[in-house]
Amino acid sequence: MTPADLAELLRSTAAAVLDAHGLDSSALPATVTVERPRNPEHGDYATNLALQLGKKVGANPRELAGWLAAALAEQAGIAAADVAGPGFVNLRIEASAQNVLVGDVIAAGTGYGTSGELSGRRVNLEFVSANPTGPIHIGGTRWAAVGDALGRLLSTQGAEVVREYYFNDHGAQIDRFTNSLIAAAKGEPTPEDGYAGSYIGDIAAQVLAKEPDALSLPDEQMRETFRAIGVNLMFDHIKASLHEFGTDFDVYTHEDSMHTSGRVDQAIAKLRENGSIYEADGAVWLRTTDYGDDKDRVVIKSDGQPAYIAGDLAYFLDKRQRGFDLCIYMLGADHHGYIARLKAAAAALGDDPDTVEVLIGQMVNLVRDGQPVRMSKRAGTVITLDDLVEAIGVDAARYALIRSSVDTPIDIDLALWSSASAENPVYYVQYAHARLCALARNAAELGIAPDTAHLDLLTHDKEGTLIRNIGEFPRVLATAAALREPHRVSRYLEDLAGDYHRFYDSCRVLPQGDEEPGELHAARLALCAATRQVIANGLGILGVSAPERM
Repeated sequence: MTPADLAELLRSTAAAVLDAHGLDSSALPATVTVERPRNPEHGDYATNLALQLGKKVGANPRELAGWLAAALAEQAGIAAADVAGPGFVNLRIEASAQNVLVGDVIAAGTGYGTSGELSGRRVNLEFVSANPTGPIHIGGTRWAAVGDALGRLLSTQGAEVVREYYFNDHGAQIDRFTNSLIAAAKGEPTPEDGYAGSYIGDIAAQVLAKEPDALSLPDEQMRETFRAIGVNLMFDHIKASLHEFGTDFDVYTHEDSMHTSGRVDQAIAKLRENGSIYEADGAVWLRTTDYGDDKDRVVIKSDGQPAYIAGDLAYFLDKRQRGFDLCIYMLGADHHGYIARLKAAAAALGDDPDTVEVLIGQMVNLVRDGQPVRMSKRAGTVITLDDLVEAIGVDAARYALIRSSVDTPIDIDLALWSSASAENPVYYVQYAHARLCALARNAAELGIAPDTAHLDLLTHDKEGTLIRNIGEFPRVLATAAALREPHRVSRYLEDLAGDYHRFYDSCRVLPQGDEEPGELHAARLALCAATRQVIANGLGILGVSAPERM
């Protein structure tokens, strides 16, 4: 019996109880919640349904809980139902009903935990989108990990997810990048507003290798040569770093194309039709205050040049025209103003602002020996994706960045995350998987295979705890997807790994000495196989490997 099965049983039983006592069963919520109590002595699951319903149906919550507990105790699969406190119902599940979950997990394999909750939804997930003026810094690396995991998570719920990178190749930052390359090629100091770091010299040298006469070209032609080749080289490096990090994109959209294709003009024309545009002080303004923004925004500056929001307007319209019904933007800590701005832009274009979601990620700091790590050899002033991977590896980097809520700043202790110890969360989870794989190999050598025919033999407390936690996996994924919080998967895996280690220490899985293999060994091997599958599925969502040996 899965938590979802139990919730449905609870709902149908509650409906019958309400009807039997002449109470309004339509007051029942569409989805009933059951939870695992913090204290196992209180039962396998608990529900506060009677507390939720009491006032709505005009009944004393504790009395209602008593009626509900009595009815549940008569249901198949329920070993006991007791009332606690002002109206909680604690439930114990019969082992035979609970343990069938083990076979369900093994049968579902990589599909265990998935649902069709978001089937039919087309989601555009835009993340990283770092300017092609330098390597990806540590903040962008956090989005590379979290964004990719969120895409995988939404896919488990049936959504069609397109990962998109918005390539910022238009504007002043590209001019500064170009000036920096030219200065490096000429052997001159970095311009005051330019980009430093050895990568600038490397790219300048590569430009000259491709175009040896670049510095002797007419000024505008020289600038265009360094700009075009330099930006492409930088972006090739960014894409290669992301690929090595396990993050790939389905679509790369160039900001410059929003301007050269006429999409900006199209968006402005639509805004004029809506009456959302006005002119003042020689500039063209968008009435974003009409839609919740703190001030109106300049779309076309007084010099006739488009402001940055002009590209944002065109880009949102472009996404909607491509058929996406949800556009998720994952932005850095200094972009809080974009939440109201992008929602206002959607509303001004005559669209539903709820088609826009903006997630803001907080800062990441690296720490070694208790001291902050501040400098990158390559980038000069910032820590990059490549620096982090070099220090602790891809798996540890991804896990460390995903493990905490994105709205929380995090410190990554390089010594901890590179250690082979139980204190290292990713090592702890991966070790559980490797231990399960080793157990399966040892069983195979003894001629013992997992068998779900005698799961009723799994009656030990530690077995029950492990099975119930396995049963939580679909709900964890559904909640994490709904809240856009992949870190919930990480924390779940750590709990599951802990339950497995405690089970293994308490329950002998393989026969010892002259002991003959029996049905209990085969049933416990099935439980181990189900546990391994869930850990592998969870690590896969995080984009972290599930090693078979460590």
